[in-house]
Amino acid sequence: MERIEVQHKSSRLALHSKSFTIFMAGSFVTRIGDWLDLVVLNWAVLQFTNSPLHLGLMNACRLAPTFFFSVPAGILADRYDRRKLLISIQIGTILLTFCLGYLAGAKPPFWLFAMVVAVRSSLAAMDTPIRNALLPSLVSERSIASAIAINTSVINLSRMIGPAIAGALLPVIGIAHLFYMNAVATFGVLFSLCAIRYSPIPNRNQKKGEKATLREAAGFIKSHPVVQSLLLLAIVPMVFGFPYTTLMPLFSRDLLQLGPEGFGMLLTISSIGAIVGTTWLSFGKEVKRPGKWLIGSIMAFGLSLLLFIGIQNVPIAGVAMFFVGLSSQIYRTMSRITLQLQVPDGMRGRILSIALMDRGFIPLGAIMIGAIAAQAGALLAGIVMGLGCIVTTFMIAVSRRQIWKM
Repeated sequence: MERIEVQHKSSRLALHSKSFTIFMAGSFVTRIGDWLDLVVLNWAVLQFTNSPLHLGLMNACRLAPTFFFSVPAGILADRYDRRKLLISIQIGTILLTFCLGYLAGAKPPFWLFAMVVAVRSSLAAMDTPIRNALLPSLVSERSIASAIAINTSVINLSRMIGPAIAGALLPVIGIAHLFYMNAVATFGVLFSLCAIRYSPIPNRNQKKGEKATLREAAGFIKSHPVVQSLLLLAIVPMVFGFPYTTLMPLFSRDLLQLGPEGFGMLLTISSIGAIVGTTWLSFGKEVKRPGKWLIGSIMAFGLSLLLFIGIQNVPIAGVAMFFVGLSSQIYRTMSRITLQLQVPDGMRGRILSIALMDRGFIPLGAIMIGAIAAQAGALLAGIVMGLGCIVTTFMIAVSRRQIWKM
């Protein structure tokens, strides 16, 4: 089946592709289970150990594999069939999640539970770049932007639904059974992968029999200033902007005098803004001059954070958080769209695996902003976040003018 046949040639909406729609439906079910699993995992650690230190260690086991397995996964994505790789990853994830359910009931030593989480997180770290590299193969070239935006919308919707389900079920269902529920939910994306049909796009820049290497990807980045600029610009909101989710309890308590309910409300409003932004992009309308949109959306992200921090009024804070979610996800999604369109398919896995490592800057930014808050207070820390986004973006935009020409 030729790639162009998977949907109407004239359409920019990715949902016209049957394979893409099936994949998104399965992914939605699985991602809801993943967010449910995250809540249950943290709750289980606190219940079994009653230790904040163990909770931190567990989340380190969950996040650290991204640094070690993202790039190798990108190399595999450019060497082998991406669909088959994802099927293997889902099978491994299902088995390990069932194992976690069994261990939750048996109450094993902490190190054994953490080890299984770390192995499963290694598979999750490999899943992300391979999955993102697969998406353009399921739609026509005109619909790549729509496909990326819809995928982001699915993530944001599941992030709202999964934790809510976990909160409702935790008091009435055992932790082990909730892990089993996530394992069953993972069958959603597994079945969708088995059902879809697609034709991998040949890499015309790679000679027959030649293996995809990281050096080739590094050479591509070195010879393409626009790609360099996109990767550099992506670091800014990760360091100065996105740590707001980690520090939101502090801002809510110290600046707005809100409790846990208010903190949750603000994050929900932010998620609604994110969904509005990605839904708009998902219709596939061509966005002209994406470079200006990227710069403008980061600036708007910073201004929204300053509004949230500077005017300590709950209704205004809610409006600001809506625009925080809207501007941050418009930037994040457009950055991924623009990068995908700059990179040939045969190199997507490796370039995306490098790009996706920008998530590792979020905890570094949270540590930096948290240290400022500890020394000088939450207000100054929030101001540094907002101004950091604006000033650093302006400096990059001035020094790397090719961004404006995209």
